[in-house]
Amino acid sequence: MSRTRATAAAVVAAFVLPAAAHAAGGSYVVDGGTPAERRTVVAGLNASSFDWSAVPGVIAIHVVRGTDSYSVPGAIWLDADLLDAGTFAWGVVQHEYAHQVDYLRFDGQIRSRFLELLGASEWCYGAAPVLDHAVYGCERCASTLAWSYWQSPENCMRPTSASDESAAMSPRRFRAALEFALARSVKKPRR
Repeated sequence: MSRTRATAAAVVAAFVLPAAAHAAGGSYVVDGGTPAERRTVVAGLNASSFDWSAVPGVIAIHVVRGTDSYSVPGAIWLDADLLDAGTFAWGVVQHEYAHQVDYLRFDGQIRSRFLELLGASEWCYGAAPVLDHAVYGCERCASTLAWSYWQSPENCMRPTSASDESAAMSPRRFRAALEFALARSVKKPRR
């Protein structure tokens, strides 16, 4: 194969094939988006000191333009427009991946403990009427994880007031509580 054809094939593959990555032990596949947007996802996870291998299985990360960023067990959707902001998006990338820690590692006992520690009134969306984002324990937990493991002034999850989602616990205290919970979790990551 000529050098020109090999280069063309590599360029096409970069745009078509999903990018697999392992940031700090995490296992995920990114599909959609531009190469730069996929690099923003990887860079966002790599910026965190959290060991993403605590999350079992391979997480599918979908980059879609014009969608709200959200997570369900085993999958994350990220807004391409947000990822175009570069470093600003890293906190959201970490926040959405942090939901996977809840979905795939937490049980009712762990959720109850973090509900209390984070001062939330409901764990997550469900039977209760829709409340403000910051009221839910699952959102506070995800934001606090993102902030606790990447304490940068560039982190959009950085608390600016005592009432912010990520401000209920100090990063040191949150990390200790999370590490204690994950060590005792009955839901273990697959190795």
